[in-house]
Amino acid sequence: MMTKSFRAIPAILLMTCTLALLAGCGSTRVIPERGTGRIASTPKYGATTVVQRGDTMYGIAFRNGIDYRDLAAWNRIGPPYTIYPGQRLRLYPDRGAARGTVATTPARRATTPARPAATPVRPPVVARPPAPVQRPVASDIAWRWPAQGDLVGRYAAGDPTRQGVDIAGNGGDPVRAAADGVVVYSGAGLVGYGELIIVKHDDAWLSAYGHNRARLVNEGQRVQGGQQIAEMGRSGAARDMLHFEIRYNGKPVDPLRYLPGRP
Repeated sequence: MMTKSFRAIPAILLMTCTLALLAGCGSTRVIPERGTGRIASTPKYGATTVVQRGDTMYGIAFRNGIDYRDLAAWNRIGPPYTIYPGQRLRLYPDRGAARGTVATTPARRATTPARPAATPVRPPVVARPPAPVQRPVASDIAWRWPAQGDLVGRYAAGDPTRQGVDIAGNGGDPVRAAADGVVVYSGAGLVGYGELIIVKHDDAWLSAYGHNRARLVNEGQRVQGGQQIAEMGRSGAARDMLHFEIRYNGKPVDPLRYLPGRP
């Protein structure tokens, strides 16, 4: 009898450990990006894109509203983020292991018979506090207006057709860099933007200049704020104008919150 009791002890310990592990399951936790407080891009689970000739990592990320760092990490591509025509890129992390993704574990299964439910007691109704007003992200970049002309289109949050401002003008008018930076895209591969230039100002901030008649800078070129980078046009638009966007971590923000007042 004593021998049988000793043999049962390991089985009891194994069952106890298993139940302890399962007790920590059934929750959803957010895995933040290591080393920063930045929130990663919203993944498009199941979606992929095929690299076309002329595409860049920055251009694809811009088109899909994703931070280029997340897109690169999800596809295990390091700097200088070289991609090739025909290459298929995921617009979502691999098995939730990438930074900023949500990991979900299975819920614990009941190990005892369910007891009859007691009469529910309704908690007192407590008024919820109003949702906090979302404040614009602070920027230490010295922004300036990229063109002269009347403002004919404004930013509207959540509207994919109004992710920046439109500045009217005449064909050939100068389009200038809104701040110091490096050109990371110069081409016409993004539908709806015509001849487009994207300038990277730092790891978090980008600016975009669309509908140009002519692009005067190439990818990899460093530019200064106020430097002419294009000629205004109507490529992909019904009139001569500049479509201008500012993006923070891949997401469009209202440029009028950052541009200085106009005289």
